[in-house]
Amino acid sequence: MITTNSTSQTNGQNGHYEIQSLDALIIGAGFGGIYQLKKFRDMGLSALAVDTAGDVGGTWFWNTYPGKNHPSAMSSAMSDTEAYLYRYSWDPEDLKTYPWDKHYVYQPEVLKYLKHVVERHDLRKDIRFNTTLTDAYWNEEDRIWDVKCSTGIEYRARYLVTALGLLSKQHFPDIKGIDSFQGEKYHTGAWPGDISMAGQRVGVIGNGSTGVQIITAIADKVDTLISFQRNPQYSVPSGQRDVDPEYRKKINDNYEEIWRQVKDESATAFGFKENADRPTMSVDPEERNEIFEAAWKKGGGFRFMFETFNDISTSEAANDQAAEFIKAKIRAKVKDPEKARKLMPTQMYARRPLCDAGYYEQFNRSNVEVVSLHDTPIDEITPAGIRTSDGTEHELDIIIFATGFDAVDGNYTRIAIKGRNGVTLKNHWAPTGPTSYLGVTVPSFPNMFMILGPNGPFSNIPPAIETHVEFISDIVQAAEQKGAAGAEKTPVIEAKPQAEEYWTHECDVVSRQSLFRRTDSWIFGANVPGKKKTIMFYFGGLADYRAKLRSVAKNSWEGFNIE
Repeated sequence: MITTNSTSQTNGQNGHYEIQSLDALIIGAGFGGIYQLKKFRDMGLSALAVDTAGDVGGTWFWNTYPGKNHPSAMSSAMSDTEAYLYRYSWDPEDLKTYPWDKHYVYQPEVLKYLKHVVERHDLRKDIRFNTTLTDAYWNEEDRIWDVKCSTGIEYRARYLVTALGLLSKQHFPDIKGIDSFQGEKYHTGAWPGDISMAGQRVGVIGNGSTGVQIITAIADKVDTLISFQRNPQYSVPSGQRDVDPEYRKKINDNYEEIWRQVKDESATAFGFKENADRPTMSVDPEERNEIFEAAWKKGGGFRFMFETFNDISTSEAANDQAAEFIKAKIRAKVKDPEKARKLMPTQMYARRPLCDAGYYEQFNRSNVEVVSLHDTPIDEITPAGIRTSDGTEHELDIIIFATGFDAVDGNYTRIAIKGRNGVTLKNHWAPTGPTSYLGVTVPSFPNMFMILGPNGPFSNIPPAIETHVEFISDIVQAAEQKGAAGAEKTPVIEAKPQAEEYWTHECDVVSRQSLFRRTDSWIFGANVPGKKKTIMFYFGGLADYRAKLRSVAKNSWEGFNIE
């Protein structure tokens, strides 16, 4: 339990603030914030986590579509990572005993698991909910972060860690008349709870991962469903099924090796071995089709793209082969030729790989339609529904915005985090887009660390989170030990400007090899009009990224000033 020194101060504009001093403040109580809190507490630091939400969970607290008690709730928000990996690696006993009965976990199960971890390790006493960061600035004289929150408390923390999540700030498209609609409007990233859609006319704008999931979940519940899609998607089956007891036993018996492979051998970190030796064109068309078919039946988006062959994401010719295989599946599944045409992808197979539980089949229902926004863009949202450029007014009772997020940096630029000389992160990133050193730190923001900051690894999220939390904890431990050896003031850890430049360049160079860079998507900021398109991930793979972090630590924390 933390102990704090509390006083009261008067601030002319902001009124009275209770001041609490502590070693570390963590913003966010999802996967990253929970683990960081435990690590700091285990190090003997006084640490506290705060979150806007009313409980732990982060993304999994908010993304409850189509509702926890909705009849199709267990067909909605789902992780595309197998259940045995969508958890923490650092509690071996819990890994082997915590129950999971399907290969993929749904939102209620993820949230239940995170609550379980918090209770198991007695972390709740050090988390403050319904608490929003309103202002944070680096106090140069005192070498401390002054952080004001919506609750009227100012925290003075030696270290500030942001665990805001990659996909947290909801993005609403700028559509004329959006506020005129007389029906109900919902964003999937801030679902309000249980909503009855029975007998309703529903429009879904967006068909990324979330759109695919929600369309699949509600198609048989609503009176009418219209999918307003901008870019048709490539999606493969998820392979969701019950877990055989023998499968669970095999996982339990091999957990140590599984995590070693995920963290130190794998690029994607999804629990399978990427095919490093087999180019797509190295086999004849018949064998190639057999390999694709086997992966299709097994299920999993990342598995289909990266386990089958080694060049689908880097070779246009190889990518065409995978794309044509999926297109053939769409033609076979969707009976209406016009619907199939609209659902047929037109770009490369080079976005975050999707998987589904029967998405394409939903368009065989007579109550489900698809509107191609390439053919007929949305002109405006009217009081009665959505009018497209061909003059058609689609009358609706509910509009669901599955339009994604202002990803990676959106949550940072919407709040005032001020580093040296009062410069905000938003200002620091304005000329180039979001940058960092290693996806963890930014020059001129001393003692501030980001979990899943810009230019972190493009990989499975939980292992990437653990990698960041452990690196942050290790460098803080190193600074604390240096301070204990004689420094009179709080140790200061700061990335060097040239280190940020090096890492930005490295991410740029590595991403040039990927076809992902040639496709407009949220991964490069292309989903938000006006947002600077830039590199926001390291595409070298998690194992290589972890090796680079080990090298930085081994070489006296290369790229950092610690004083």
